[in-house]
Amino acid sequence: MIQSAPFPSQTLLQVEELRTHFNTPRGVARAVDGVSFQIERGQTLAIVGESGCGKSMTALSLMGLVPEPAGYIENGRVLFDERDLLDLTWEQMRDIRGRDIAMIFQEPMTSLNPTFTIGTQLIEAIQIHGTANGEEARRRAEGMLAHVELQNPAQVMRQYPHELSGGMRQRVMIAIALANEPKLLIADEPTTALDVTVQAQILNLIRRLQRETGMSVLLITHDLGIVAEMADRVAVMYAGQIVETTSVRDLFHRPLHPYTQGLFASLPARARRGHDLATLEGVVPEAVAWPPACRFEPRCPFRWETCARVAPKFQPAEAPWPTRCHLYDPEIADRPMRGTPRSQQQVARDLETAAAAAHTTEVAS
Repeated sequence: MIQSAPFPSQTLLQVEELRTHFNTPRGVARAVDGVSFQIERGQTLAIVGESGCGKSMTALSLMGLVPEPAGYIENGRVLFDERDLLDLTWEQMRDIRGRDIAMIFQEPMTSLNPTFTIGTQLIEAIQIHGTANGEEARRRAEGMLAHVELQNPAQVMRQYPHELSGGMRQRVMIAIALANEPKLLIADEPTTALDVTVQAQILNLIRRLQRETGMSVLLITHDLGIVAEMADRVAVMYAGQIVETTSVRDLFHRPLHPYTQGLFASLPARARRGHDLATLEGVVPEAVAWPPACRFEPRCPFRWETCARVAPKFQPAEAPWPTRCHLYDPEIADRPMRGTPRSQQQVARDLETAAAAAHTTEVAS
């Protein structure tokens, strides 16, 4: 059974300039292109962004599960407990996966084997890492199902995945992920395709288990309501890069990057009833053809000529936290007057905050 334990406040995971590429008939797809972030022990970091931005591929890269032979990690460092995971062999990574780092995938029905019972799969996850064996492993498996609030664990052990509801399958996936008490849990869209009530239950469950064990969580989502409810820090990802990273409080109070502002502006809110929702024009570009400088430039309402020629710094001097945008770089001589974009941002900010608060309330209800 999971035991509560104190944990030190220090960095558990540090990712530096991670680059994951794919060879395709159209050229090299740079799915993850220079991503850096860190997670402290007991902390929740959310990576947020649209589909196709590289969020899930970042998680698979950390787990050593990049699809081969087309996919490969070009370079970077992934320091986990001061140990570079990219230097490990496949066998060494297999020992870490499921024991020290566990992952909840988007769709539990495709992650669970339909030909084996829940008990068989959960016991295997425990035995393969030597946590327990025989009858002890079975008792531990039933205890984990009870711990994730599944009724009648003994019966669930005998059932197959198709006999369970979506919410029950997701709880089983959480039980498998936490069976060996990992230090880091990667949750990739853990509430996809679940109704609002079940979604709230799953999020509350993850939060409770995190408090009990002190594990860190990397939460991948596109839902800002979930971010507000679950995360301590946020990394906003676009086109294979982190474009803004800060605390949840700062991000919701004052989003800086135009992409982040667009995400907030597109949320529904009571204050906007009767009005059309704001939209981000265009789509995320393909990974084989990222824009050469600022990758958000084709969709940005504040773009100007320099944005298409010069790549922005990740932390320009006038940005209070890392923000990949020329608007905050005093070294860009021809940037537009700061008053214009800031005034537009300020007008929308109250609506953005109201939208985020309304969406968070809907998620928690």
